[in-house]
Amino acid sequence: MRRSNRPRRKRYIANLDIRDSQLRVIGPDGENLGVLTREEALNKAHEYDLDLVLISTKADPSVARIIDLSKHKYEEQKRASEQRKGKKVELKELQFKPNIDDHDLQVRINRAKTFLSQGDKVKFTVKFYGRMKHKEDLGRSKMETILKELEDVGVVESAPKKEGNLLVTVVKPK
Repeated sequence: MRRSNRPRRKRYIANLDIRDSQLRVIGPDGENLGVLTREEALNKAHEYDLDLVLISTKADPSVARIIDLSKHKYEEQKRASEQRKGKKVELKELQFKPNIDDHDLQVRINRAKTFLSQGDKVKFTVKFYGRMKHKEDLGRSKMETILKELEDVGVVESAPKKEGNLLVTVVKPK
């Protein structure tokens, strides 16, 4: 049996579907109307021309609220879509060798600043090839230069660490 990735719909127990004989009722303005019988609570909801919705069945007596159920569902759906809509943070990678020229390094820093200002994370990778493997201190000094330049727009998420022939660090926006 295949399961879908869709979130399950929240089921509301409202109006005549409520089976409890006694209910603690909360009015449309949030005021406590006290403990009422099911029929009294339904009549109150009818007076306001709204729905009686069961909120908590675990309480004794159960708690019901007088609200406009369709409006409540709409607002809840809107909130959920806003949460899903949030910008996805991307990881942008900038690579260079330890013997990179100062101007080229500045270009990488400027590019990283634009990525960070857009809300993306930036991964810096220093690649060590051949005899450059023995120049790890040069790569670390370039990495420190970058991190000092980006202090005002970013925060170091992971400190520079050596992974094989790479030196890697990740910077996230402030």
